[in-house]
Amino acid sequence: MSFTEKDLKQIANRGSDLKTIEQQIENFKTGFPFMTAKRAATIGDGMIKLDEKELNEYLEIFNQETSKKKLLKFVPASGAASRMFKSLYAAKDEGKSDKSVEQFHEQIKSFAFYNSLSKFLKTNEKQEQLEALLGSNGLDYGNLPKGLLEFHAYGDSTRTALEEHLVEGAQYANNKGKVRLHFTVSPEHRKKFKDLINKVLKSYEAEYNVKFDISFSEQKASTDTIAVGMDNEPFLDNKGDLLFRPAGHGALLENLNDVDADIIFIKNVDNVVPDHLKSETILYKKALAGLLLCFQKQIFYFLKRLEKPEPSVYMVNKAIRFIKENLSVETPKGFRNWSPEEKYKFAIAKLNRPLRICGMVKNVGEPGGGPFWAKNSDDSISLQIVESAQFDMKNKKQKEIFEKATHFNPVDLICATKNHKKEKYDLLKFRDPKTGFITEKSQSGKTLKAQELPGLWNGAMSDWNTLFVEVPLITFNPVKTVNDLLRKEHQPA
Repeated sequence: MSFTEKDLKQIANRGSDLKTIEQQIENFKTGFPFMTAKRAATIGDGMIKLDEKELNEYLEIFNQETSKKKLLKFVPASGAASRMFKSLYAAKDEGKSDKSVEQFHEQIKSFAFYNSLSKFLKTNEKQEQLEALLGSNGLDYGNLPKGLLEFHAYGDSTRTALEEHLVEGAQYANNKGKVRLHFTVSPEHRKKFKDLINKVLKSYEAEYNVKFDISFSEQKASTDTIAVGMDNEPFLDNKGDLLFRPAGHGALLENLNDVDADIIFIKNVDNVVPDHLKSETILYKKALAGLLLCFQKQIFYFLKRLEKPEPSVYMVNKAIRFIKENLSVETPKGFRNWSPEEKYKFAIAKLNRPLRICGMVKNVGEPGGGPFWAKNSDDSISLQIVESAQFDMKNKKQKEIFEKATHFNPVDLICATKNHKKEKYDLLKFRDPKTGFITEKSQSGKTLKAQELPGLWNGAMSDWNTLFVEVPLITFNPVKTVNDLLRKEHQPA
């Protein structure tokens, strides 16, 4: 692949890496391989189900240990809300109506944002409602990110999704009265996020007797991926420049890599509930963080002993048994014939890496990823979140494995990204670059191919130690369409 001088200058100005871009073009040519899943992770086979006694034990560990830990709630919040209003746009612009549009109009007064909307309404006719909700002369919700939309009503007041995360954070990411939250936002909305924070922060600090430390970051331009035409040659825009596109949530691995914390809670911006339903979310967040600390302590125990001069064969074997039985890693074929030195290196490699607990909810037919045992590049088998697009559905056996999944990934992660010496891992070294996605898009009427980086919670974390834990369904209440806000889980008690 040869780039012109103009191309090279554009690449350099973006802060992109030429070798990475060349690899991306190669990926378009060769495609990404499907994952090889061995079986679905189920309760008792890769999935932990906590009973009440265990929940309370891990909750106690969390309460005892976290005063010494730096906590952070990390919320990907750059997603635009426009997809929430797809059917409403069709009604507004093309006069197309369906059941969801009718439901929106019939129950419009049940939305938390109705009072704000009503200020722009004179006749309250359907078209006027749509214009006022989505247009720039009204609430402009069609151009805002989800985090800034009014989600829930509390008497005469309302809360945006962002504010619900502040309230949640105050109740489980609270260390001695200090609550740290980090939001990833898009550049064009950063000011609006900051303005909202400045407006509401003092009242929430007074209500919950805490001090918030709020930070923001944007998806780095250097993580954007190059687009190509259907011939796999770089796609040029109307100005003759190379076209780069945002690379999906996997690009946020760079943002996650930049934050500093001992325990990081990750949750999508639209997955929040009103106060009367928060208790189970808070309980499980704390308990799962306690479980994470428990496993981390055992991992650090082995690492410290294995790093001593000439660790005993007994200690190496004990560590490998822990890796197999507790960290759910199946060794490669022929492992028993490996030399003591090779086994030692394997044990160190599997222990000395980031750790995450992934909450999983029972499968209720939601699209997306789930928990599986999958084959890794070193021929070991471990727990992975695998998206449906990563399965070869033409392969009968793989399709059957996918369909046997009992649980679904709600994006409920608790992460530890430091080693036993309190040093931060370079998270970019623990992703699987072969787990990206290729999609077809269009620009100025021309079809192109776009590439997404390995997803934040699947390929980007594929070489982490992973534990799956069942969490209650009430902890998963995403808002994918505007009418989801009419569900009882998003309505006042």
